[in-house]
Amino acid sequence: MNTGRAPQRGARRPPPPGEPAQPEDRDAADGERHKSRLERLDRNTVELLNELRVAGTGIQVLFAFLLVVPFNTGFSGLSSVDRYIYFATLLCIAAAATLLIAPSIHHRILFRQAQKPYIVRVGNQFMIAAMVFLAFGFTGILIVISDVLFGGVTAAIVGLLAAGGIGALWFALPLNRRHNEPPPRRLSGRSRG
Repeated sequence: MNTGRAPQRGARRPPPPGEPAQPEDRDAADGERHKSRLERLDRNTVELLNELRVAGTGIQVLFAFLLVVPFNTGFSGLSSVDRYIYFATLLCIAAAATLLIAPSIHHRILFRQAQKPYIVRVGNQFMIAAMVFLAFGFTGILIVISDVLFGGVTAAIVGLLAAGGIGALWFALPLNRRHNEPPPRRLSGRSRG
């Protein structure tokens, strides 16, 4: 489509349809080359807070469910092992919720104090830690439910599959990519966002 404008001098053309973008094209496509450090920091803050909102909602629903469970009549029929696993799961989900809520509170308390780099760094660390607790919580609740429904062998299998699946999808894959992929090309005088 012709927009009637002449291409800007030195502007890169997008790759032809069907061809993947080159690594340097990805940066240009995101507009990263033309963003200041503060613009990237603003974008990182918004992205982090949005991710925290999404994860936080799910954890709050799970936490509410776990808080109600002991008051159901069937809870008294759980074995002592299931009760310990349930309680450990409840504590893991509570820790995950606490970690996910903390960056929003930091953001409010440090509002207009020029603390965005701190908030983004700590918020990222808290979110990763929360996901570790959430992984344990998911695994624990699946073990308890499997044990109640089908017995110990199935619970052990489900627990191993859940821990392995969550560990691979949430942690091993991105860590492997981070370790094996070269970092994107940095422009002189600018840091990555």
